[in-house]
Amino acid sequence: MKELSLNILDVAENSVKAGASCTQILLTEEGNLLTLEIVDNGCGMSEEVVRSVVDPFYTTRTTRKVGLGVPLLKLASEQTGGNFQIESVTEQDNPEEHGTHVTATFYTDHIDFTPLGDVTETLLTLIQGHPDRDFVFCHQRNGHVVELDTRELREVLEDVPLNSYDVMGWIGGNLEEQYDALSQADGHSGEE
Repeated sequence: MKELSLNILDVAENSVKAGASCTQILLTEEGNLLTLEIVDNGCGMSEEVVRSVVDPFYTTRTTRKVGLGVPLLKLASEQTGGNFQIESVTEQDNPEEHGTHVTATFYTDHIDFTPLGDVTETLLTLIQGHPDRDFVFCHQRNGHVVELDTRELREVLEDVPLNSYDVMGWIGGNLEEQYDALSQADGHSGEE
């Protein structure tokens, strides 16, 4: 994929399909190291499925025979010298605390580093497509934070759907303002 934001979208969609009511998307940048974590409370995967999910020829989908999201994220991470890890607990093994935790690290100064891309659009796509699910987003860089928690928005909005036109506009504008402030604080020009 041309941007990591597309990998994030794909893996977060997998979380939703796994029945997650809440998916956390966490980005941490420290120097030249970018850590991406996607944590969900979905049904989880068995050890056998976790081993298989990094295989590009494995998928639970019935519409195509190949699942590329996780293998491509793993490749993107490892081609920069980073690491990739999946941990998962099935609902059968732990009815209270189950789900999947994907961690990928990237060296951003490596020639094969895939740009982060438009994370705001990724979040808007997830919320628009799944207004009944919650997403927690946090991007930390140089002591500054861009964040969004749809659970907090629900409390304020009460019965207004998250995917209503005005709410989506506010979410997009709020994230863009936060990214502008982040860029001004560290000398970058917007999202990468």
